[in-house]
Amino acid sequence: MTAQFSLIFENEPNFSRSAFVVSRCNAAAIETLDAWPAWLGGALALVGPAGSGKSHLATAWALRAKATVVSADIGAEELAGLEGPVLLEDADRTPHGETLFHLINIAARPGGALLATARAPPSEWRTDVPDLRSRLNALPIALLHEPDDAVLTGALMKFFQERRIRPSEELLAYLVRRIERSIPKALEIVAKLDETASAYGRPVSRALARQVLEDDDGGDGHKD
Repeated sequence: MTAQFSLIFENEPNFSRSAFVVSRCNAAAIETLDAWPAWLGGALALVGPAGSGKSHLATAWALRAKATVVSADIGAEELAGLEGPVLLEDADRTPHGETLFHLINIAARPGGALLATARAPPSEWRTDVPDLRSRLNALPIALLHEPDDAVLTGALMKFFQERRIRPSEELLAYLVRRIERSIPKALEIVAKLDETASAYGRPVSRALARQVLEDDDGGDGHKD
């Protein structure tokens, strides 16, 4: 089979709140997240495993709150000038405790807020700043769980739609059974299917999905 060059037209990724599927695995966390600006102390930790949708929800919140997105290596001058809502991703891997301490202080001010995403709860975050430990232990948590069938199906549908592909129910059900329960993995397999279908002039189908998954050295999921 000879591959053919094909242009792939994608829509912009949709990080809106409405594009995120609410299910039993995330409903409580989303309810807590949506309670902003009434978070206790103005801060919240959005915690969940890799692929649970933290970045999507955090981005949607940042857009809604008009938050400043900062990284762990933010400079002291920029940090001192911050005001209003702030989003910090991967807070459990933030090497500078002083940065997090300052962001929590900012969140407690009128009009301030801090959403910190992480894979581990705040009580497990490492810090060498003594005054920060008690604050981390008291930080409210919105806990996301591994995506269930409803969330994974919704994520797959979203990624297919962004590539202007209409997947069959059979294909969606097959992928949900087979792939790792991770939203980034769903994005990866949709991209592979689109690229393979475009290269070889084949439809995006269950048969193509089976071929792509069998060729994937990562071993995506369970056998039929």
